[in-house]
Amino acid sequence: MSNTKNTQESQSSQDSQKSQNSRKQTDKAADDRPSPMEVLRQARGQLAELTGMTAESVSSFEQTEQGWALEVEVLELERVPDTMSLMASYQVELDSQGQLTGYRRVRRYERGRSDPRRTGGH
Repeated sequence: MSNTKNTQESQSSQDSQKSQNSRKQTDKAADDRPSPMEVLRQARGQLAELTGMTAESVSSFEQTEQGWALEVEVLELERVPDTMSLMASYQVELDSQGQLTGYRRVRRYERGRSDPRRTGGH
């Protein structure tokens, strides 16, 4: 009977250790993911490096199933006065590790101009 008890205790100890190791691996995987601020910095830096244009701000940021989706405001053409400079919004996709997987320009505008008002509440 003591053999059975020792075997059960040993099995229980092994199960507990497996559970702890599994939690450590899960915690480690979570620690490997970049924080939202790291993702923002990486996105701005990678887009600037690829396009050669200055990423000025991030106007939209959300986590997706594949990683992250951002809209980044970029200075495309500097003019005098500054309010006449050409700006652009780029939609940027990143994987779960914060590596840029794609981008495209979705809007171009003068810095001093606001979006036109839409009628009908849209």
